[in-house]
Amino acid sequence: MEIWVYAITASLAVSSVAFSGVFTLFMSDNQLKRFVPFLVSLAVGVLLGDAFIHLIPDAVVRLNSVTEIGLFTSVGIVLFFLIEKVVRWRHDHDLPSVKQEAVSPSAKMNLIGDAVHNFVDGMLIAGSFYSSPALGVTTTLAIIIHEIPQEIGDVGSLIFGGYTPRRAIWLNFLCTLPCVLGVVATLVFGVLFEGALVYLLPLAAGGFIYIAVSDFMPMLHYRTAMTAHFAQVFLIATGIGAMEAVTLIERMLT
Repeated sequence: MEIWVYAITASLAVSSVAFSGVFTLFMSDNQLKRFVPFLVSLAVGVLLGDAFIHLIPDAVVRLNSVTEIGLFTSVGIVLFFLIEKVVRWRHDHDLPSVKQEAVSPSAKMNLIGDAVHNFVDGMLIAGSFYSSPALGVTTTLAIIIHEIPQEIGDVGSLIFGGYTPRRAIWLNFLCTLPCVLGVVATLVFGVLFEGALVYLLPLAAGGFIYIAVSDFMPMLHYRTAMTAHFAQVFLIATGIGAMEAVTLIERMLT
């Protein structure tokens, strides 16, 4: 019973990180218009860094088969491509009154990818607490540190995609709740879900790669000023570097 209390409390702590972007509520429309595109650049770097530096290497260690990891990463990319097809089809077939309020499909794709990732985090938390409370605490701290830059970038990309700051923060929080579901599913089904984790990691990585390259990067081409180009590249590199730094911290903690 203690494991349940510890693991669910930890998952709720991770979910609370979704409010990292609350500062956007205190920005004017003009400030958001100037600032949010930079958050999209940061989100690109964080997503790519998370996929290539965190999720895929973690899966390789667990499965010890680069070929299978490459296969499931590719499946993840194609799967998110098909999901976006469905999202765009629904977007194109909405009623005119609904279309006016609709947000870009890329923002919705980001929500889906974030939900999958948080479910995986929940599985990691449950598995670590099942091993030992000390490992559970360090794993939770590592995930929280890892989530902060990602959640800030996610809020920025959702606002850029058409959501209001308040709604973006709320939806971003809802997408962290699968972390709790991941904990519950792993504690209930145990070994079955532990075995599935190794395949969910590259699937999530493939989704992040698709969202970053297919959805977010094209958005960055609309800004033509040379200073904007340099800022975009710098922030993408910053996002990747942040994920590398977080991965190093995770290794020290665990």
